[in-house]
Amino acid sequence: MPFAATTKEATETETKSKTSLARPWNVVVLDDPVTLMSYVTKVFMQVFGYPETKARKLMMEVHDTGRSVVWTGAREQAEIYAQKLQAHHLLTTLEVVDG
Repeated sequence: MPFAATTKEATETETKSKTSLARPWNVVVLDDPVTLMSYVTKVFMQVFGYPETKARKLMMEVHDTGRSVVWTGAREQAEIYAQKLQAHHLLTTLEVVDG
């Protein structure tokens, strides 16, 4: 009975996995001519837990420039914050952070 020699060649396969993180989202509050500035400040303090100085600074940015990015982070949390701000009758939008 003839004996056949076989050789096994080991092959290595290199796989590279690329993990990309989801891009953050901005919660943007837009200016409106009706809402009182003190109310906007109060809402920022209530919704985000910001100290009065930060809340007032963001409110003034909305007032002076017409908009302010009031929070940046994961999309799901951004949507929750936007809904809370809208429930307080603030003009709010979301935008993905370019990067």
